[in-house]
Amino acid sequence: MSSLDLSGVADILATAQRTGTAVDQFGAELTLTDAYTVQRALLDRRRAEGAVYVGPKLGFTSRAKMAQMGVDEVIVGWLVDDMQIPSGGTLARERLVHPRAEPEIAFRLGRDVDPTDPDDDIVDAVDAVAPALEIIDSRYRNFRFSLPDVVADNTSACRFVVGAWQPADPTTEVADLPVTLRLDGEPVETGTTSAILDDPWNALRELSTMAARYDFALPGGAVVLAGGATAAASIDSCAHIRVDVHGLGSVTLDIAPREQVRTVD
Repeated sequence: MSSLDLSGVADILATAQRTGTAVDQFGAELTLTDAYTVQRALLDRRRAEGAVYVGPKLGFTSRAKMAQMGVDEVIVGWLVDDMQIPSGGTLARERLVHPRAEPEIAFRLGRDVDPTDPDDDIVDAVDAVAPALEIIDSRYRNFRFSLPDVVADNTSACRFVVGAWQPADPTTEVADLPVTLRLDGEPVETGTTSAILDDPWNALRELSTMAARYDFALPGGAVVLAGGATAAASIDSCAHIRVDVHGLGSVTLDIAPREQVRTVD
């Protein structure tokens, strides 16, 4: 345990997330274990305010990103209901710091999963898959952070969009699906779903390990974001985002001009 006041760290990040204000990194005193404690405190606060837990989201599911950060495991954050925007909906620009878009795929759990039970395979619990889009928004100055910093900031989670669900089971092929991220109609990032730990099913198994370690709930009906299939792209000057995942479908998101926004999504 570090000497940092973890409740104070949670206070700082909660304010940064609520107001869209950039803050300084916390430095080497913040350990990874501390970071997950802070992250859970933020979730507890959101639940106390009436938010409903939707499911977990994964980060660093690219092996290249893992190597860059010097880690050998994914990181996990949480999603709540007011982070979700329907496909075709609109994102408000207010209270965002460094918004970026990532194309992803989402899994849905058809039943509860006990991550502490080695015989309870999370892959067997999946009943649907969908194309997805995540808006990440680090609350740290200049989009610079350590691994514990980003975990404490709920892995930069901000908003997410899930497309039409398609039935899925462990035999469903979700690797090597071409992915395109378009901003204002122009392709800015392309790749395949194999960038997600070689196969997004692998990301789910990593999630199960992390969920047991950090006490993440995996209830039936939960939505799981499997991680970015390409690099994230800045959306500062963008008005429309589209993600195409070949074989799964598309999701879209409009971004409102600041002067037209009256409420925050």
